[in-house]
Amino acid sequence: MAAATERADELVREYLLFRGFTAALKQLDAEIKADREKGFRVDKIVDQLQQFVQSYDLAALRDYWSYLDRRLFSRLEDMYRPTVNKLKTSLLRYYLVHTVQTGRNDKAQEFFLKQASELQNQAEWKDWFVLPFLPAPDSNPTFATYFSRQWADTFIVSLHNFLSVLFQCMPVPVILNFEAECLRSSLVQEENESLRHKLFALQAESSRMKKEEVEVEQAVMHHKLPAYVANMDRLGDSELDMTCSQRGTAHSLQSRGGFLSSFLSQSKKSPSRPAHPSGASPTQTSSMLLGKKESTNHQSAKGKEGAVSTKDGKSHFSGLAGESSSLQQRQKRLQEHGKERKELLSKGAFQGQSAEKKTDISTAEMEPCSELHAEQAETSAKMPASSAEAVGVRQEQPFIVLSQEEYGEHHSSIMYCRVDCSGRRVASLDVDGVIKVWSFNPIMQTKASSISKSPLLSLEWATKRDRLLLLGSGVGTVRLYDTEAKKNLCEISIDEDMPRILSLACSPSGASFVCSAAAQSPISHVDFSAVSSGRKSMSQVPGKLLLWDTKTMKQQLQFSLEPEPIAINCTAFNHNGNLLVTGAADGIVRLFDMQQHECAMSWKAHDGEVYSVEFSCDENTVYSIGEDGKFIQWNIHRSGLKVSEYHLPTEATGPFILSGYSGYKQVQFPRGRLFAFDSEGNYMLTCSSTGGVIFKLNGEEKVLESCLSLGGHRAPVVTVDWSTAMDCGTCLTASMDGKIKLTTLLAQKS
Repeated sequence: MAAATERADELVREYLLFRGFTAALKQLDAEIKADREKGFRVDKIVDQLQQFVQSYDLAALRDYWSYLDRRLFSRLEDMYRPTVNKLKTSLLRYYLVHTVQTGRNDKAQEFFLKQASELQNQAEWKDWFVLPFLPAPDSNPTFATYFSRQWADTFIVSLHNFLSVLFQCMPVPVILNFEAECLRSSLVQEENESLRHKLFALQAESSRMKKEEVEVEQAVMHHKLPAYVANMDRLGDSELDMTCSQRGTAHSLQSRGGFLSSFLSQSKKSPSRPAHPSGASPTQTSSMLLGKKESTNHQSAKGKEGAVSTKDGKSHFSGLAGESSSLQQRQKRLQEHGKERKELLSKGAFQGQSAEKKTDISTAEMEPCSELHAEQAETSAKMPASSAEAVGVRQEQPFIVLSQEEYGEHHSSIMYCRVDCSGRRVASLDVDGVIKVWSFNPIMQTKASSISKSPLLSLEWATKRDRLLLLGSGVGTVRLYDTEAKKNLCEISIDEDMPRILSLACSPSGASFVCSAAAQSPISHVDFSAVSSGRKSMSQVPGKLLLWDTKTMKQQLQFSLEPEPIAINCTAFNHNGNLLVTGAADGIVRLFDMQQHECAMSWKAHDGEVYSVEFSCDENTVYSIGEDGKFIQWNIHRSGLKVSEYHLPTEATGPFILSGYSGYKQVQFPRGRLFAFDSEGNYMLTCSSTGGVIFKLNGEEKVLESCLSLGGHRAPVVTVDWSTAMDCGTCLTASMDGKIKLTTLLAQKS
């Protein structure tokens, strides 16, 4: 609601300025400045009420609550009226307790003098009129509960939640639905893109399978079949005709006997050139000859062809004493012929040659057979390697790599690489101070580019207005950069004594951001001698942690760092911005309560610096990576309690080293995010020397299980990010050679 209102105000301002309505624009700005609803920002409304309580301004407190009642609460249904009355009663009691706790009994008596006419008839206030006259009201059983810190915190949280739900449920004008429509449209576009990725993957798989089928068909067609196999259909038809003719009358049998005797006599006279008898076609004669060759195990010698055919003719036709024996033999012959035909067509074996083309057919057959044997030998040689490879790889990978693209617009080592909250754009920063903002859906395209004159050390996306970037420099300034207008909106100075802005983190509500400032380090972050000698680079560097308002760009407060001010390397908010976790150069992880703006707990986490910290998905634990090479999970409900601990290689934790010719070495200390989680928090993406590596998080095991290596890099990866805004997760891995790999993954649902 607050973000939509702010966006609508900006649109109205832009419209009035476009139309030239300057008077209306000035009036709008004046009314927005005096807005008592604070732009529907719940935190500002609650802060205003608390400010009236702390300044003992009872009249302003009653007037502001009456305004909220007329403007907001009166629109609610009658069933919510008791809740509003209870909140009002609690607010007045909160005021009374504050006056007594601070020793202002005169303000308490003034309260009852002004409110007596209204409160004297209410039963819940009957016992409260004696409050200013009690010597120790905090020990009185009637009032002890209201003097506890727990009751005050519960009331503030209840009031905050009530106003938040009210603003979410109240009807809004059409112009405020603009943000919701934009979000809905972007979600539809993201869904379309994810479906398009899946479609491309399926099309690629389908085309691959079709190509394989075509290759198999072409390989079968290229085999040269023997003549008798090519004529097998005609051969079968001739045999069936001959068999059916045997079932005729005795006259036809006698006439066929004459035909056979004439055929046999001609065969004896000229074995090499058989004459065609009357009543038999040349095709039938050749078919009969081929059939006789098959029954004699396919003899292929040319010189013996006539003799073998004659011998078969004698042995075969001598058995034609009766009709039944002839039919049985021919049926058996047809069955054998059918079996051989199936075997030849299924196995691709090429047996038997034509007597007239023995040499040509033999040569033609040897070629496909040799190719077949070569393919079989190659397949059998590959089988052991594939089976051995399958032993070390999971049978079912948790992710399918849909694509991997490269962004190569940077020409020096990457420091930061972050996806915005919508998952549509990426901001990247290199050591030369070059900032690139680019999109990857549907194509990879640079949207904005900027070069900083001063060195940049940190980068963070603004949460609500995701077109804005926060940039921390090495000269003590923080810039707000508009990626669409491609210009700096403002630049603020943090502290001249602590010029290095090491970390920036924007609250999920978008109302504020934290900034970590540190003094100059005695050891440079590109000094390899410090790394090789094992010295800590920032263990004694002082620093401070500040909270800034995003809208006004003014400092709100400075956090207390115990036991001494120290440089904070990394920061991270939880999902609602109520908790902030930090990792410092002294190896201590600190957890801050952002409602009370104080450190809730801290513990020694690593030997050396803490490089990167993140909340787990359930936000019951935090993970940290330190200079000691350990990846540790901590329970935030019990300070310093380890849930799990893993040892990571140096290439995953830094410092990162890029070696070259002639002993050249480039060293980079960790700056950006060193690890990121998937949407369910079961898998973690880390750095390596050749690309990102995905591990499965398993608290029961002492060793991380590597599930997938993304690869693709020739230089060490120094920072990673994992966007889960779309169904197809997007992994970013950035390396020291300026290359950024964008890998799209599809999770396999079990």
